[in-house]
Amino acid sequence: MSAKACTGRMEDVMVPSKTERLTFDPTVPNAGRIADYFLGGKNNFAADRAAAQAAIAIAPELPAMSREGRRFLGRAVRFLADAGIRQFVDIGCGLPTQGNVHEIAHAVAPDARVVYVDNDPMVVVHAQALLQDDRLTTVVEADARDPEGLLSRLRRTGMIDLDQPVAILLFSMLQDVTDDVLATQITTELHKAIAPGSYMAVSHAVSDLRPETTAKLTALYQDGGSVTGPRRENLRTRAEVGRFFDGLTLVEPGVVYVPQWRPDGAVLHRPDSVWVVGGVGRKE
Repeated sequence: MSAKACTGRMEDVMVPSKTERLTFDPTVPNAGRIADYFLGGKNNFAADRAAAQAAIAIAPELPAMSREGRRFLGRAVRFLADAGIRQFVDIGCGLPTQGNVHEIAHAVAPDARVVYVDNDPMVVVHAQALLQDDRLTTVVEADARDPEGLLSRLRRTGMIDLDQPVAILLFSMLQDVTDDVLATQITTELHKAIAPGSYMAVSHAVSDLRPETTAKLTALYQDGGSVTGPRRENLRTRAEVGRFFDGLTLVEPGVVYVPQWRPDGAVLHRPDSVWVVGGVGRKE
């Protein structure tokens, strides 16, 4: 149920290497490519489209929710850039699209540095092709489930100085980590690694408002193989997502349904039609 998506076509970019092919299976649905379908993109395969159509049959509001997730991403990144952040790490970035993190950040701060991180080799190859001429933006292949390895990869890029304030972005990523202990370990390790004055932004689909619907979707995504880990009966609750910010100071208005997070216009959807929460926390 990721909110990430892309422009361009996968077949227009380089073919992955032999090593990359070993970890890439187009017959297994991928959350980022499913979200791409929700947003009208073309970077998806038959398995992704089938999973997306099955999900829409359960929850027709999913495409609108994906668009709201993109709007939240934009508002959060603009807030962080306005707050003086000049380093952004987008973990579980999915397929980069128009209105993505580096475009939004650079509109406010042209000198901002952005590193995209994903564990899908096809996403990494595609993003590298799109970003090859951008000296302030790069993409690395790493897995958030290994936060120590991810942090090591970040340091090796030379783009991110973890001794200076940085924004860690976890948009629609933690919901694909079904193990609560591991999800907490990821956020805790990232909290420890970043300097005071840094921020962490999270968006996450939750079960509070539509528990029957989200239980069906949780089963669908797990059965389809688009998420891995211990089996869950349902998505996390809003309160459980709030715990990922333990040790950080929440920026107002806290962890709320994403249309309600610092809206820059009229709120277009009722909270019960967008069961995704988001928040931003600061390390003091």
